[in-house]
Amino acid sequence: MSEIRFDDRVAIITGAGGGLGRTYALDLAKRGAKVVVNDLGGKPDGTGASQSMADKVVDEIKAAGGEAVANYDSVATPEGGKAIVQTALDAFGTVDIVINNAGILRDKTFAKMTVEEIDLVIDVHLRGAFYVTQPAFGIMKEKGYGRIIVTSSGAGIFGNFGQTNYGAAKMGLVGMMNVLAVEGAKYNIKCNAIAPTARTRMTEDLLGPMAEFLAPETVTPMVVYLASEGCEVTHEIFSIGGGRFARAFIGVTPGWFAGKAAVVSAEEVASHIEQIRDPSGHTVPNNIGDELGLIMKAFSS
Repeated sequence: MSEIRFDDRVAIITGAGGGLGRTYALDLAKRGAKVVVNDLGGKPDGTGASQSMADKVVDEIKAAGGEAVANYDSVATPEGGKAIVQTALDAFGTVDIVINNAGILRDKTFAKMTVEEIDLVIDVHLRGAFYVTQPAFGIMKEKGYGRIIVTSSGAGIFGNFGQTNYGAAKMGLVGMMNVLAVEGAKYNIKCNAIAPTARTRMTEDLLGPMAEFLAPETVTPMVVYLASEGCEVTHEIFSIGGGRFARAFIGVTPGWFAGKAAVVSAEEVASHIEQIRDPSGHTVPNNIGDELGLIMKAFSS
C-alpha cells in the first residue's frame, strides 16, 4: 500500500484552529501539503475572535517541518471567503483542496429559536461553505483538479432535538455537495460530504461517556483519503466516528406504480403506503436524471 502524499498540493481548511480541523491540517502538512489554517478564533457559539488558535496550529506545523500560513477571516461573508482563498494564492500560488469545517452552535427548540440564531448558524455552516468554495472552485476548474469536502452532520441527515438551524444548514451542505460533484466531474473535481462524530469544543458537553472514544483523530483518515489525488470517490456521504467508517445515502424505494399518469385518491395512497415505504430493492440515484429514469422505467414496465 503506497503512502498518500500531498507534495505540491495546497489545502484550505476552515475552522482549523482546533478540534477536527486542526487534526486535518496537521496530517495533511505531515504528508507534504501546504496548508492555509483558517480560524476566526471565536467561541463555539460564534462570539469573539482571536488569532491565537490559527497561529498555534501554524506553529505546530512549522515545528514539524511543514508549510502553513494562518488566516483569521470569517467564512460568513463573501469578502471573508474570497480573502481566505486569496491567502492561499498569495502564499502558495494556487488551491487544490478545500475542507469546509468551520462551524458554530446555537441550539434551541424550534418554537423558541430566534431569527438571529437561525441566521448565524446558516451563515457560518452553509453560506460559509459557498463563500469559500466558490472562488476556489473557479481555480480548480481552470487547472482541471480539485478535492472538496463539506462537513454535514447526522443532525441534518437524520435529525436531532433542538438543532433545526444546525440540521437545516448541514443538510443544505449535502445538497451543495450533490451539485458540485455533478458540475465538477469533467474537471476532475471530486466533492464529498462527511458526517463526523467527534469530541471537540462544540460537542464535548453533549457526548457524555462516549466522548473518550471519539477523538478527532478517529475521523481524520477518511478526510485525508477524500482529499487525496488517488481518491476517485465523489458525490457521497460518509458517517465517521470512533474508528467506524460507513457510507450514508439517500435512496429511492421501488414504490408503488399506479399506472402511467394515473391520478389516484388519497385513500388509494393510504392503502399502498407500506409498499411505497418498503426499502427492499432501493436504488441510489446519482442525479435528478437518474430519478426521472425511475419514472420512465415504471412507464415501460
